[in-house]
Amino acid sequence: MKRTHVSSSAIRSIGYDAELHLLEIEYVSGDVYLYYYVPEDEYEQLTKAESKGIYVNQRIKPKYPYNKAAA
Repeated sequence: MKRTHVSSSAIRSIGYDAELHLLEIEYVSGDVYLYYYVPEDEYEQLTKAESKGIYVNQRIKPKYPYNKAAA
């Protein structure tokens, strides 16, 4: 999945597969996490969020299953 670099102190890049409703986030630590069943409008709100780290912690992590991607 192609990820786009974002301006964030916590997140390096984000990608989204609209067909699978799969959100991929690469954190500045280098860890990559996959978030499942994320609606496209939620992804769009994330891309517009002033603080992407806060948005993920408050709106994505509590609502959608996720796991760390294999290295």
